[in-house]
Amino acid sequence: MGSDIVLSAEHLVKRFGGIIATQDVTLHLARGARHALIGPNGAGKTTLINLLTGVLEPSEGRIVLQGEDITQLPPHARVQRGMVRTFQINQLFQGMTPLETLAMVVSQQRGIGARWWQRLGREDGVAERCQELLERFHLADVMNQPTSHLAYGKRRLLEIAIALACEPRVLLLDEPVAGVPPGEREELLQTVAALPADVSVLLIEHDMDLVFEFAKRITVLVNGALLTEGTPDEIANDPQVKAVYLGHGEEPSGDGPPRAASAPSGGSVAASAASVGGEING
Repeated sequence: MGSDIVLSAEHLVKRFGGIIATQDVTLHLARGARHALIGPNGAGKTTLINLLTGVLEPSEGRIVLQGEDITQLPPHARVQRGMVRTFQINQLFQGMTPLETLAMVVSQQRGIGARWWQRLGREDGVAERCQELLERFHLADVMNQPTSHLAYGKRRLLEIAIALACEPRVLLLDEPVAGVPPGEREELLQTVAALPADVSVLLIEHDMDLVFEFAKRITVLVNGALLTEGTPDEIANDPQVKAVYLGHGEEPSGDGPPRAASAPSGGSVAASAASVGGEING
């Protein structure tokens, strides 16, 4: 595999008894990618992410991260190697503030996790990194508020900030705007678009406005199998995709987006994997 590929899923199959949730899926994530994974409910998107992050073990196939076969590695070992994920439902410490949460993660990342609660200025670079993340993710004005008091959009921003604090090479964003009220979405959309260019991003999302603004390449899953892959232009004009997902012709039950086929093409340049979450065949 070429050096421009940072993550590969090769012929992945996942069986749950007699149910095949993932059917021979191959996907390559390029270095610095802005790649979206879309499909109707039940397409197998979350199952695929759970396979990539080690929450589930594949029945067949392998996963390669930066040239290393990680198929048998546990989730925390994949995080250590640079693969980080966010979740559909945020999983935060409700009694901690954003500053405390980020201080803990940054300190852990720098090998001083046992002393994270000490005054931040005692550790070179921790305070600076926390401040950088708080500002990047529009959290500076709420950094001392308990997470439980934050607006839902701010909690989503904090979750992505935590993922970025882990210094990922690959970031898997699982429906980052799910449940975010319309009034809080724009700030989150801008932040996702402005993620560091050297971080390869795989985005799972039902919001087609976000997908078509963000992604430079899109993979479509249907019934656990790869339907097609291409540029936003190619996906928006693909007859198969229109028929099964984008709202032209017979659309499966679920939350297929009504505006996807007319969404703009192209994309602007712009967690921890150790927790079990997501739907079996989301």
